[in-house]
Amino acid sequence: MKSTVLKSTITGLILAAATGAAWADKADDTLNVAFTKELENVDSYFNSSREGVVLQRAVWDGLIYRDPVSNEYMGNLATEWEWIDDTTIEFKLREGVKFHDGSDFTADDVVFTVNYVADEANGVKTQRNVNWMKSAEKVDDFTVRIMLKENFPAAIEFLSGPVSMYPSDYYEEAGPEGMGLKPVGTGPYKVTEVVPGQHFKLEAYEGYHDSPKGKPSIKNVDIRTIPDVNTQMAELFSGSLDLIWQVPSDQAEKLAERDEFQVSNESTMRVGYLTLDAAGRSEDSPFTDVRVRKAVNYAINRQELVDALLKGKSKVVYTPCFPSQFGCDEEAAVEYEYNPEKAKELLAEAGYEDGLTIDFYAYRDREYAEAITSYLNAVGIDTNFKMLQYSALREQNMKGETAVSFQTWGSYSINDASAMVSQFFKHGSLDYAMDDETLEYLNIADSSTDEAVRKENYTKAIERITEEAYWAPMFSYNTNYVTTNEVEYTPTADEVLRFTTVSWK
Repeated sequence: MKSTVLKSTITGLILAAATGAAWADKADDTLNVAFTKELENVDSYFNSSREGVVLQRAVWDGLIYRDPVSNEYMGNLATEWEWIDDTTIEFKLREGVKFHDGSDFTADDVVFTVNYVADEANGVKTQRNVNWMKSAEKVDDFTVRIMLKENFPAAIEFLSGPVSMYPSDYYEEAGPEGMGLKPVGTGPYKVTEVVPGQHFKLEAYEGYHDSPKGKPSIKNVDIRTIPDVNTQMAELFSGSLDLIWQVPSDQAEKLAERDEFQVSNESTMRVGYLTLDAAGRSEDSPFTDVRVRKAVNYAINRQELVDALLKGKSKVVYTPCFPSQFGCDEEAAVEYEYNPEKAKELLAEAGYEDGLTIDFYAYRDREYAEAITSYLNAVGIDTNFKMLQYSALREQNMKGETAVSFQTWGSYSINDASAMVSQFFKHGSLDYAMDDETLEYLNIADSSTDEAVRKENYTKAIERITEEAYWAPMFSYNTNYVTTNEVEYTPTADEVLRFTTVSWK
């Protein structure tokens, strides 16, 4: 699974650096960063990528903030909150906060934002993040109530993550397209330039309020989309980049040998998995047969993938959620140990003694995806490999056009099983199981205010999903961050690159 070409490329970069690189200095107070994946829209409600989460936390604020280390909830745009009843939360808002365009933040902005994103007709990309809210109403200029559709005990967790507040007057006029081109928030950084999908420039917001996020130490952040990791490394060596992240383990190991760089590895909540079309949404899906789905699960050597490719703090995962999330019961999951002979037997029982051929889709980590297809090919599942852009593959998935695809999900860093298992198994556009029994368990788990009842029903859902092999969960991700020695940064385990915590040495 090692790449000779990759190693020679890295060696060439190191030799080039040894001849003398023009290191970027911090004189202009600009942190130069690379994104690997193209961001479809900067508007945080209309993208579902990790790059979007990073910009969301920099440019906008939510009512609540969760400390990524202590997990303590703190007030951000709200100073306090209380449950009025099981489906109503009242918030006292922070006074004196201004948006980047100079307008005042008030209850009107919360009411407009919530009512807009909660309306399914407005097309928020990840409905699970917002569809638990019914509406919001203004009590006075700095008091607002958010009404839930039903009991949703994870509400505070979601409000501390993907639910950002937008300026009502501006957003009503600009909409998602305008917000994507000229973002306006209350966050620690304001956006000064957007070249869609390619280039984003941020500047520290001098009027930033007293937020638990902290005020920026570095004035400017210049982000460019550079899909090729080798190109990113070349620019890191030349001094035109200060920070790159999501660096594959082989490259990170080589860079760690250099005195010019600091490499940090941290675990994430991201899980890599295969979707399997058990519901028959795509044409002639072989995965409507549980034996074929189980064959896929037995065919994959998860431990070898972790040891040879992901490395770092990654680990094997059998659950359709991240183990740290509330309700993600690892003991409930069926563990499909690597057994290619068992996979072949199951395929034969299902009528595929001579194997089968299927289109296999992926959008990232080609090396991982190709390794997975090699395991499938070895047991008789021949794959036509198709690498697509994230947005294109997501649209095909939502339309039910992919029988099997390699996907990842980071749950928007929400530490609750509802952010993952309920995202994909509640009969939404990304549900390829459409299983009523699973839906029933998740409806109870998502709405009960009794923690024991929630855990019990998430456990039942996980048992059902894994017994029926609706997915093939494989591993958790880790992230390698590489910086020059001029940069001080300590990553957190939630996979959110926070520019407010980056500083110069």
